Amino acid sequence: MTFGALSRSALLALLAVARPALASSHDVTITRDDWGIAHVEGRTDADAVFGAIYAQAEDDFPRIEANLLTALGRRAEAEGEDFLWQDLRQRLWIDPDALKRDYASSPAWLRKLMDAWAAGLNHYIATHPEDRPKVLTRFEPWMALSFTEGSIGGDIEKAALKPLAAFYGGEASPLALAREMVRDDEPRGSNGIAIAPKRTANGNALLLINPHTSLFFRSELEMKSGEGLHAYGASTWGQFFIYQGFNEKLGWMHTTSGADNVDEFVEQVSRKGDAWFYRRGNALKPFVKRPVTLRFRKGNGSFGERTFTTYASEHGPIVRAESGDSPDWIALSLMHRPVAALSQSWLRTKARDQAEFLKIGEFRANSSNNTLYADGKGNIALLMPQFAPRRDARFDYRAPVDGSDFRADWKGLYGPQERPDVVNPQSGWVYNSNDAPWRAAGEGTFDPARWPATFDQVGANPRGDHALELLGKAQGLDLESLRALAYDPHMPLFDDLIAGLPQVAATDPLSRPVALLKGWDRRWSAGSQAMSLAHYWGDELEAEVRRTLPRTGNVFAAMRATTEQLRTAALARAVARLQADFGGWQVPWSEVNRYQRTTSDIIQPFADNKPSLPVVFSSARWGSLASFGTKQYAGSRRWYGTSGNSFVAVVEFGPRVRAMAVSSGGASGREGSAHFNDQAELYASGQMRAVYFYPEDLKGHIEKTYRP
Repeated sequence: MTFGALSRSALLALLAVARPALASSHDVTITRDDWGIAHVEGRTDADAVFGAIYAQAEDDFPRIEANLLTALGRRAEAEGEDFLWQDLRQRLWIDPDALKRDYASSPAWLRKLMDAWAAGLNHYIATHPEDRPKVLTRFEPWMALSFTEGSIGGDIEKAALKPLAAFYGGEASPLALAREMVRDDEPRGSNGIAIAPKRTANGNALLLINPHTSLFFRSELEMKSGEGLHAYGASTWGQFFIYQGFNEKLGWMHTTSGADNVDEFVEQVSRKGDAWFYRRGNALKPFVKRPVTLRFRKGNGSFGERTFTTYASEHGPIVRAESGDSPDWIALSLMHRPVAALSQSWLRTKARDQAEFLKIGEFRANSSNNTLYADGKGNIALLMPQFAPRRDARFDYRAPVDGSDFRADWKGLYGPQERPDVVNPQSGWVYNSNDAPWRAAGEGTFDPARWPATFDQVGANPRGDHALELLGKAQGLDLESLRALAYDPHMPLFDDLIAGLPQVAATDPLSRPVALLKGWDRRWSAGSQAMSLAHYWGDELEAEVRRTLPRTGNVFAAMRATTEQLRTAALARAVARLQADFGGWQVPWSEVNRYQRTTSDIIQPFADNKPSLPVVFSSARWGSLASFGTKQYAGSRRWYGTSGNSFVAVVEFGPRVRAMAVSSGGASGREGSAHFNDQAELYASGQMRAVYFYPEDLKGHIEKTYRP
């Protein structure tokens, strides 16, 4: 019999028999609970890291590899030449040789964790030949330093692909640009709420963990070791630390910050022979030139290469030329501190109290996240990004500033007492919904005039209005009532928009739609026809506003400022779209807003003729705290979600930690798994399940226990 005559499953079975078992040198046990969630326990922290990344690979190795290819600037090797410019952008900062040097100079404890991370992934691919990597057939410890922070989008992505490609001698393909375009009208960021004991039923602090990311963006798991580690939460695929979660003493939740910690500098360029220079004061300095060679996969499966000469000033890599006829170049300054960032991300999972957590923050390697904090001693806090450059107030850093002027340079970082952190406020609560901290513990928390403008570049949003409305009267909260608060159906933006909608004559075709909206309570529900109409209307009105919105404008303020004429015209378009999509404009929300997961593809294909579930909560655009970001796809009339609530948890820090959680879909990204979609109904209805944090919680809920 030849191999060609064997089925794929039979061939894999034969290979498994022929291959000697590969023993792991790490002392670790993985227990899967009845939701398929991995509870990893190792003798050392490194053992736990080995087991955690191995368990992640079991659940969704393709997502791990995809995230690391993006982080390493090697995506074109898997997906073709369209991704060259994305890879080049990444490689302006991510230099493998530099990361290898960083690894070699890292503290010994961190090298052990990186070694275990690489060993876990290599052990997985060696023992699972059916999961063939697209590119990364061997993982090296230094690679962990390419992907250290865990957010949904890194600071590097703030360099736009189209002008970057134009500067470096090419044109970004339509596919690359389409992939770069995330729905900018859908809030990306999250909600976090911390409640002090004075506002809770049991006298224990509470924490809401509510990230808004791409669905299926993180793996839910528990990590435990004999070296004091015991953390639970969500880990971004490919990373070995719990990014948002809690341990036995405290919890942390990150929200994308509205603070501006990334700046563009205009470099005045001149050329002498083959060398390029930029002006600094009255002097000229040479740009740093570095060749970057990228591989890309061709259509026939072979590989090609392109080499680029990249440029950098002391402000950072050059990412584009200045617009118009200007010969000037633009350098992008951002945080790039991989060893410090990975250290901070890991060490906070082991912090035992507020003082230790705050001390770990002084690695100052968090540039893009606000952090909500709560602990077992009753402390709560909102902490701003610790990487916060000090700038000269004479310059407007929302636009590129003059790189030749030394006064425009960053002047170090703000210290702990110089940032608008909110620690143990009198209100007994603190929140963040990607807005400024000025009202984080209620109106008047801070006077924004006292603080540099760079601490807030986005303004207020309707979720913040909603949080203030709810938290101002919240008393006696427990896990269930905090969950209910996180899914409160009110949408404050529609209060203002509908109030400004004029009455129309009874003979007007819009009279019934206007009456439906004006009689509505502005709350989402499965059967609400007004919710469907309002969603279409809000979508039309926002699209209209964005056509003329300045780059630094606040879309919600602009929508509230629209005229009656614009609102009426947008409503007419919304009615027409609903009629075209569904044959009438009176459509229950459950028919419009849908969750669908039918394949393990990272980019999910959507179709109305495939199974889907109604999702009760709405887009966060309208002020719903719970978020389900949807759009219509080619050939679909329904709206399918790809972002919003992903891993959500509520945690109580009593003598024993108690928590409830839910993840979009399930623990496994493999469509044949029983845990591919087993949490979908809970997720879609806004419900949660108990978290098994202690061994006694797991009793009676164990699916299997094994050693990798």
